[in-house]
Amino acid sequence: MRELELLSAVALLDEIAGHGLLRGQVGTVVERVASGVYEVEFSDDDGRTYAQLPLRADQLLPLHHEPTRKAA
Repeated sequence: MRELELLSAVALLDEIAGHGLLRGQVGTVVERVASGVYEVEFSDDDGRTYAQLPLRADQLLPLHHEPTRKAA
């Protein structure tokens, strides 16, 4: 898996019960902690952070707002 960029939108692939996070919750990469490990912030619709924790790249699905290449 390629490295995620700062401020990338990501979704959780698994539930993280200890933090009250469900599969599919959307967060933002705010820091690269180590190779393949990222600090991800989860915020509500008003911008208030309700969770922030380090997660491995294999726990995250990068989200895309625009196509990465032109459709055929």
